[in-house]
Amino acid sequence: MSTTTTSLPAHLAAFASQAAEWALGTQNERQHKRLHSSREALKSFYTAAMPVLPDILAYVDQFPLGQIPPEGQPVFHIALSLAEVAPHIELYRGDPKVPFSFEESRFVADHGAVVG
Repeated sequence: MSTTTTSLPAHLAAFASQAAEWALGTQNERQHKRLHSSREALKSFYTAAMPVLPDILAYVDQFPLGQIPPEGQPVFHIALSLAEVAPHIELYRGDPKVPFSFEESRFVADHGAVVG
């Protein structure tokens, strides 16, 4: 699983420790991270990311679709990780798995290894 050492834009610098762990480039990496994280780790990321989400979205929104520069990719990947984690905090009480569902390891994303 990859993590990033890329610096964040100055206004997101306080979020760097979370970014190093959660700025994951592929759906497969984000899903794996969620599935193998504790409730506490998911809640910690969610609690740290939600307040900076407007800044994250404003940052990536300044670029045309599909043209986020390499230094902006970690910021975009944080938003994607938050989208992966948020339902588990908001709907499943922090459970990293989907309760009362099929075994998630059976799910194979068609484009899960594609960065973006």
